[in-house]
Amino acid sequence: MAKLAHLQPTDEQLEQYRTQLAAVLGYISMLNELDVTGVEPMAHPVDITNRLEVDEVADPMPVEHLMRIAPATEGRYLAVPKVLDTDGNG
Repeated sequence: MAKLAHLQPTDEQLEQYRTQLAAVLGYISMLNELDVTGVEPMAHPVDITNRLEVDEVADPMPVEHLMRIAPATEGRYLAVPKVLDTDGNG
């Protein structure tokens, strides 16, 4: 794997990684021995759901309040970090 990743570990590091990988594979082997018949696969160890609020039409936030709480402004506009390159290089 180190060669594929273009890494150059020392012999000492290789031995350490070999020991760690063997331990991980040992744990995987133990898990493979478990009987999981009838157990549904899951993406999270506890049952969770997203709590979504109902979208409700409401009056917008007053601009004056928004400008007071904004982290940065430029005149009457919100200031945001530049995300587009305007010199044509990407």
